[in-house]
Amino acid sequence: MIEEGERIVLIDERGRKYLVKAERRQLHTDLGVVELGEAIGQEPGKRLKSHVGGEFVLLKPRIIDYLRKLRRVPQIILPKDAAQIVAYTGVGPDDLVVDAGVGSGSLAIFLGNIVRPNGRVVSYEVREDFKRVAEENISMAGLGGIVMVKLKDIYEGIDESDVDLVTLDLPQPERVLPHAERALKPGGHLTTFAPCIEHVQRLYREFPKFSFTNIKTIECLVRELTVKPTCTRPSTRMIAHTGYLTFARHV
Repeated sequence: MIEEGERIVLIDERGRKYLVKAERRQLHTDLGVVELGEAIGQEPGKRLKSHVGGEFVLLKPRIIDYLRKLRRVPQIILPKDAAQIVAYTGVGPDDLVVDAGVGSGSLAIFLGNIVRPNGRVVSYEVREDFKRVAEENISMAGLGGIVMVKLKDIYEGIDESDVDLVTLDLPQPERVLPHAERALKPGGHLTTFAPCIEHVQRLYREFPKFSFTNIKTIECLVRELTVKPTCTRPSTRMIAHTGYLTFARHV
């Protein structure tokens, strides 16, 4: 049942999504005005109608709905890349994750949803404006008790210990290797995201100085299919290169 003040998703007849709160106010759309108070006390799947008869399906939001509605400042790590981090590291409930830099908070939110209920994500960020935006997005996703943003330069060190996963989205990830080695538990994982191959090359030059194994780098490309009654083919557009993901395990 939907409670007053709870976040909800409304999907209109065209598939467009609205992430709003169930409260006593109006939502104005091009398909008419929806009384959001009508969602209170309803079950997911209920159809709400606008004042001109436009139909909206009422749902409870999942983490992907929050990720698609984030307020963005810098570019975010997309779900296709975040999913590879989960697949290659096995991060799971109750784990401790150190994340840097947080940017708009998309990866921190993605991982926070994975490690709940008793895990934590501690995100390092050097810019106060990015920290504020990330905290707004984290709060919107209901993960304020799981994900914490710390205003600190991770190049200067990692405060946490016995860490399960360190994720880095930084220009010079190689500078964090000594700190990650000290912070990670035996068997813990390191993941870096780099848009350019030069970042990866510098990282690989430094790896032999530290106790990491199972080092590999991948790139994830996603192409949807266009499916029609008379023609099914790969889409002419795709989400191609976003960055290189490098994985290593502390031993």
